[in-house]
Amino acid sequence: MTATYTFDVFASLDGFGSHTGNWGGYWGKQGPELLEHRLALHSEEQRMVFGANTFRATVQMLASSTEEFGVRDPWVTRMRNLPAMVVSSTLQGPFDWPDATVVSGDAVDIVTRLKEESDVPLRSHGSLSLNRALMAAGLVDRVQVTVFPVITGQTGVDPIFQGAADFDLELIESRTLDGHTQELIYRPTLHV
Repeated sequence: MTATYTFDVFASLDGFGSHTGNWGGYWGKQGPELLEHRLALHSEEQRMVFGANTFRATVQMLASSTEEFGVRDPWVTRMRNLPAMVVSSTLQGPFDWPDATVVSGDAVDIVTRLKEESDVPLRSHGSLSLNRALMAAGLVDRVQVTVFPVITGQTGVDPIFQGAADFDLELIESRTLDGHTQELIYRPTLHV
């Protein structure tokens, strides 16, 4: 039995994963329903998978944050306490992450093996280039996009699917959170 792998990402309506503007975290659009849903999602037993850049940025963000900025929302704390595998040939510990393992090598080989061996689902939040490569290799079972109601045409950075292969998407689940944020879960199939 192979573990299910979910690529979980936040996005503006125009497809950016983050911004340089004054929006704040979650583009300033988080509400109690979104935060409760994210906590429930990360309360399930699972293993996180990160690329080096996202893991490094997350650890640094958490180290320099305070409760006031939302970085330490309960779901983020829960995510940090899940076991994590970091695919990297450059990072070396120790890290301020209770259960993080760095694995060096080809990401496709590593995640193929992890999917075969894991007895819990796998989830990757962010890690854009890693997940684009895993999607192209057919290893991503679900793409979970949380779309915040903003367009960041001037301040958007990190286009989520820039440079990705072409995919057909089958919508398997959707929900509206706090009356304005959309969560869309797709099953991707490489378009040939």
